[in-house]
Amino acid sequence: MASATAPLKDELDIVIPTIRNLDFLEMWRPFFQPYHLIIVQDGDPSRTIKVPDGFDYDLYNRNDINKMLGPRASCISFKDSACRCFGYMVSKKKYIYTIDDDCFVAKDPSGQDINALEQHIKNLLSPSTPYFFNTLYDPFQEGNDFVRGYPFSLREGVPTAVSHGLWLNIPDYDAPTQLVKPLERNTRYVNTVLTIPKGTLFPMCGMNLAFDRDLIGPAMYFGLMGEGQPIGRYDDMWAGWCTKVICDHLGLGIKTGLPYIWHSKASNPFVNLKKEYNGIYWQEEIIPFFQSATLSKDSTTVQKCYVELSKQVKEKLGKIDPYFDKLADAMVTWIEAWDELNPAATDLAKPPNGSAK
Repeated sequence: MASATAPLKDELDIVIPTIRNLDFLEMWRPFFQPYHLIIVQDGDPSRTIKVPDGFDYDLYNRNDINKMLGPRASCISFKDSACRCFGYMVSKKKYIYTIDDDCFVAKDPSGQDINALEQHIKNLLSPSTPYFFNTLYDPFQEGNDFVRGYPFSLREGVPTAVSHGLWLNIPDYDAPTQLVKPLERNTRYVNTVLTIPKGTLFPMCGMNLAFDRDLIGPAMYFGLMGEGQPIGRYDDMWAGWCTKVICDHLGLGIKTGLPYIWHSKASNPFVNLKKEYNGIYWQEEIIPFFQSATLSKDSTTVQKCYVELSKQVKEKLGKIDPYFDKLADAMVTWIEAWDELNPAATDLAKPPNGSAK
């Protein structure tokens, strides 16, 4: 086990999608330097991305993706941050933390720099409580506990698969909200972590996110977005909806809240509206689909769950637009590519008790 200053140093990769030089890492140096980075370069592969000295990293561009995956590279998005999920696939570590290159170190109300990675690790290493809501939020957070009336039979909790962090400054808004609230900033620091209850979906943001790759990795596919696709900015949303359905089925938990990062710049709302336009319409049918989705008892691994879900996507969402037929096929291709690069891990992604709930 790594030292207290760099927990899980040898068990965690930091995945960063980018199209630019990674100067932002200087601010994160005290927290990130002990860890291995996986940088997924989007866009023009001939462009040189500069990484500050002293970081241990592997960098993959589109040429590398094509070389490693061959025809299956079609499942990895191009000209979209969804390409980050390639980093999840090539990692050999148990845990992943992914962050965007416009996210900086935030400060807590006392003015101290927030070590986001350390808090994510605390979230992942403590149980979740998806079956019964604790009104004092995360009972495993320092200074909290289970409240009166909380069933003792459920206090053991379940393994935490995902830790979803938040953002100060620029909130993660969709384009219509950006347009009507161009000056809105998130200044509220809420010192809370909570488990998202079973049966409840949530909008997962990929810019400050950690997960247990062994428990849920194959479900963290960020879909087909960007160039050549009719939709963008729904990559992390898609992964979140799929992941939540699978976590509920396998008896795993997802936490949201701390840690905060400082989201430094707002993306262009007019560009975002072009990317999101279809998604804003489609999500009104996509979300009921995921709310009613059920998986069979035979789906005892994340891979089996994901393939079963892909069939339902094709059957039920394919009626909305041919894009969903293509996406369903890409979901299967993603699992095939995952298993090809991670042959020993194929049987690891099972629930702790070996059976679906």
